[in-house]
Parts: sequence; structure tokens; C-alpha cells
Amino acid sequence: MLLYSETFGVKTNASQPTLVFLHGLLGNGRDWRYVISQLAATQQCITIDLPGHGLSAFVNAEMTTEAIDGGFEAIHQALVATLKQRGVGDYVLIGYSMGARLAMYHACALANHSISSVNSPRLIKVLLEGGHFGLPVAERESRYQHDQRWAARFAQQPLAEVLQDWYQQPVFSSLTVAQRQALVVKRSDNLGSGIAQMMLATSLAKQPQLLPQLQQLSLPIHYLCGERDTKFCQLASVCELSVTVIDNAGHNIHIEQPIAFTTALLAFLDK
Repeated sequence: MLLYSETFGVKTNASQPTLVFLHGLLGNGRDWRYVISQLAATQQCITIDLPGHGLSAFVNAEMTTEAIDGGFEAIHQALVATLKQRGVGDYVLIGYSMGARLAMYHACALANHSISSVNSPRLIKVLLEGGHFGLPVAERESRYQHDQRWAARFAQQPLAEVLQDWYQQPVFSSLTVAQRQALVVKRSDNLGSGIAQMMLATSLAKQPQLLPQLQQLSLPIHYLCGERDTKFCQLASVCELSVTVIDNAGHNIHIEQPIAFTTALLAFLDK
């Protein structure tokens, strides 16, 4: 299937890669607008709405369900198809949270499949923002039960009510009351059923342990985490990848500190 996508900005020369942005759970491509506003004068950017999110939730209901049910591999294939349809050549993939986990899988899948042709998009760099590398097998069952409980709530209860509890989780502890309430309002336009499906399809319980594969890839990978995001700073500290810790930020750096995020991204592109 093709995912809904939008293109912004222009390349200053033909050899520049396209920057491709993947949002997190409950988000959509619009989440990147402030960052892209700082880049569009000199960079071509593409935002993608992942299955069950944004306008991809409405592109083709049957195909969207198939993509969600197919999990990581189906979403990887949908991303490849979307980039081909857009005529993308070299690209840098930037993913946040769930989007970062899908970006990791995509990078590893491309390396494993060894698919290349003159017409295929070519991944050249990956920037990961607050993405989990995967759980040990022993922890996956309890995680899936946890995600099933949340998915049932998203599918069955008023979304604003569920989100009030969702943003009380420890990973969002750096948010102020005002920020938390703003997110509840912003995310209440989602379809609860689509979020529930995607949550289970991309559950950490179903994600392979990707760090060993990432460490073997030849393409540059950079990891960003906010200094107040204790859990993901700990993951970053032992990942043996290139890491930048962003001051005064929690889990969602590109919303909380967009200028610092963009500065780190541009520095990574220049390496």
C-alpha cells in the first residue's frame, strides 16, 4: 500500500538526500512542521503518515488494515513503495519513538534483503529520536499484555479520557500540566480503533532485538535523547551508537526543543 505523504522544501543541489520523517504513536506528519520550517529553504523533506494515523487512516481502509496486521514487515514494504512512488533517490530517515523503531527495522530489513537498483530509493543515514531497540524474549509476554490493555481502552473508550491517563505514564513525566493537556486536545482527533491496531502491530513484544543488527550496519546512525528522558538516556548510554543528549528536553525533543533538534540533525547531515 501507499502511505499518505507530503513534500516540503527544495534541494540546493541534486546530490542532496531527501529527509524522510516518521512520527510516533498518536502523531502524524504535521508533528514535524516546526522542524521542517527551519529546513525547507535548503532541504527537501517528506513527512509520512503511518498506518492508522493521520490521512493514512483514510487512504484505503482495507489496505490499511492489511498493513497494520502485517506488522513491522508490512509497514516496511509500505514505506519502500511510498518512497518509490515519490521518486526518492538517496534519503535520510528520521524517526521518533514508534517511528524510530520502524526506522530501525526498515534499515535492518534493507540490509538483510540486499535490494538495490537504479530506481530504488537508497537509505544513507538514520537519525533515531527516543526509540527502543527491543526487549529480551522473557519480557515480551508481559509487554504484550500491557499493550493489549491499552489497545482495548483506545478501541472502546472515549479517546480524550484514555489520553488523560496515557500522558501520565513515566515516559511523559517531563511534561508540564499545560503541555499534557495540550497533547490530550491535539491527539483527540485520532481514530481510537486505528491507534489500537497499530499499537498491537508495532508492540515491543513483536519487535526483534534490533541493536545487534544496527551495530553491524555500515551506514551512519545517530541517536538523540532528551536529558530528562531517563529511560531512553539509559538505553542510549549502552547502545554503542553515536549519541547526542539534548538539554532541557524529555521524550519528545522535536516538539519540546525543536531548534536544538534541528541543530543536531544538521550537524549529523554534515558529517
